[in-house]
Amino acid sequence: MTDTLFSLADKLPMEDRLPPAYPERAAWGTGPKLRAWQAEALDKYFTANPRDFMAVATPGAGKTTFALRLAKVLVDAKTVNRIIVVAPTDHLKKQWADAAGRVGLAIDPNFKNSDGRHGDGYIGVVVTYAQVASKPMLHRAKTEAARTLVILDEIHHGGDALSWGDGIREAFEPATRRLALTGTPFRSDTAAIPFVEYAEGPDGIRRSKADYTYGYGQALRDHVVRPVLFMAYSGSMRWKTSSGEEMEAQLGEGFTKDITAHAWRTALDPAGDWIPSVLAAADKRLTRVRRTVPDAGALVIATDHEDARGYAEQLEKICGEKVTVILSDDAGASKKIDEFSAGDSRWMVAVRMVSEGVDVPRLCVGVYATSTSTPLFFAQAIGRYVRSRKRGEVASIFLPSVPVLMALANEMETERDHALDRPEKHFQDPDYNPEDDLVAEANREEKASDELNKQKFEALNSNASFDRVLFDGGEFGTGGAVGSEEEEDFLGIPGLLDADQVGVLLRQRQAEQVSRRKVRKGAEEAAAAPVVDHRALMEMRSTLSKNVSAWSARTGTPHGVIHTKLREVCGGPAVAQANAEQLQKRLNKLQGWFIGKK
Repeated sequence: MTDTLFSLADKLPMEDRLPPAYPERAAWGTGPKLRAWQAEALDKYFTANPRDFMAVATPGAGKTTFALRLAKVLVDAKTVNRIIVVAPTDHLKKQWADAAGRVGLAIDPNFKNSDGRHGDGYIGVVVTYAQVASKPMLHRAKTEAARTLVILDEIHHGGDALSWGDGIREAFEPATRRLALTGTPFRSDTAAIPFVEYAEGPDGIRRSKADYTYGYGQALRDHVVRPVLFMAYSGSMRWKTSSGEEMEAQLGEGFTKDITAHAWRTALDPAGDWIPSVLAAADKRLTRVRRTVPDAGALVIATDHEDARGYAEQLEKICGEKVTVILSDDAGASKKIDEFSAGDSRWMVAVRMVSEGVDVPRLCVGVYATSTSTPLFFAQAIGRYVRSRKRGEVASIFLPSVPVLMALANEMETERDHALDRPEKHFQDPDYNPEDDLVAEANREEKASDELNKQKFEALNSNASFDRVLFDGGEFGTGGAVGSEEEEDFLGIPGLLDADQVGVLLRQRQAEQVSRRKVRKGAEEAAAAPVVDHRALMEMRSTLSKNVSAWSARTGTPHGVIHTKLREVCGGPAVAQANAEQLQKRLNKLQGWFIGKK
């Protein structure tokens, strides 16, 4: 089909035209003021003037603004005269079109493959990866018909399926420019992603190579994203297995993977007592946050439609307000998300589709009520809450106290690349990083969870207890019952605090709780035999801390991850509550690691 939108001169290949003249930074298009990282990334792009460029920026940092400012400069310089944006979902197509319109670029989010060409009023289209995969030659023809900039949003989706990767490779190979964006470049598989450069490291593993990276830790220091408090809840779980056997376990304690998964699933059962207790705590936290952030909203991420409806019913009883429910088969889902984002209602419950890219900046409180545990999904989900609107807003995420989630929460600042290869013998490799195993472990748990869902299973009952708060790789709190003074200490933290202030306040609350516990138990401890030698206990804690620091220095593993692993392997409470025997077990285990014992 003939494309009449552009002149033949505009379709000349790059080598047949004079090099474009790009404006100085001060004249970089129109729109909102650029953040420092966006300006730096644009500097790097226009200095190199590449055909392919991949920017990795943490969710909430402003990848869309960066990409559209870059596109506007390329259009104004006549380097490109067509824009194609590829997004993961239909809802994101509308977000991209709205954002482009604000910088003077008209791109069509309603383009369908059957349309053949877009309207003359548009400079391009927004499509999904699935849309491209179904008709790659159609999109290749559109790409070839003009000097095209292709923006691949969340490029890791190029490895979701063979057809998706093949589709975008076939469609966009002739593009004049390609800009790849992602906030989560790592994946569990080893499928190469089109238009991503891979470089082999000293260990022989090929990893993705970004042209510009802006991680969560740096964004937090720049006040671009919010600090995140993870409020972990444990509790006692009872369920019946496929063989009819009744089981009971404490959520998050060091049992087998199957028991951990069954206990986790029991906790998320809408008919139990665990999830209503956690939802009530999260709603109480939301009330506290709304004192300083009046329009603060909250989101529950559920595993499936049935659970989502059950959680919404529970929440409406708790807060006395209508809850927005977003289901993947709901034709009006995008409209509901937009209405919730623009309003000031309290709660939204969704299944997966709000886990990536969807922009609801007022989300300040979340409940991670899903058994999905891959690092990719976790990072995408937490990314919904970290977008900063003004300095000081704090995000609070409520989640089950299970080892894989605790490890992921403690690794918020860890940056990884997509690895194509896997070392065969980790423990014989002197450069082996144990954090790599956390990724693999999370993906194994995800597969195990899928298998459990196919088995007959009956949740019997559950209850919740406050476990701890995780922040910046550290653990805080002495635990306590739901509604206890210990829980209230952390639910009542102000909603406007800088990251440094959060750390100071958490340490203060921790010290107060330890002091209160000592006072309350003073009489019992005095009467107990044998008497606890507090000096010896403090010395053991100090020794453990030094050993953990040494292991962290050797392996690069965050302190919080090491403590979580020791609790998982050896059992027992957090260090502040552990007795001498429990501390000694952890010391022995650490000593074993240093000499190479598993």
